[in-house]
Amino acid sequence: MTALSNEDSPVYIRLRGTIAAGILRGDYRAGDQLPSVRAFAAEHGANPLTVAKAYQSFQDDGYVEVRRGVGMFVLPGAAENLRAAERAAFVETQWPRIRSYIDLLGLDAADLLACERA
Repeated sequence: MTALSNEDSPVYIRLRGTIAAGILRGDYRAGDQLPSVRAFAAEHGANPLTVAKAYQSFQDDGYVEVRRGVGMFVLPGAAENLRAAERAAFVETQWPRIRSYIDLLGLDAADLLACERA
């Protein structure tokens, strides 16, 4: 899982993060067709093979299905399953580093929430 991705991630992981965010935001709902590999590649300035790798990872994880000759479609439950997987990835991989940095800076939850409102 990606925990969406960051700029240090490989390109296909960043593209996967873009697609995942679209699914989680509801840009791509159950039954919706994802943009074609070529269209998505052109839109994001990526190699179509790299986009295909990102799309394949969604198929492997059971979030989308391929309909031969038609395209790739978001499966029912994809958003909920993806959200659960991304939450787990965040808690397991990103949160420990973030928490450590918060401690290093001497911040507490109240400080952080106050910054959010400012």
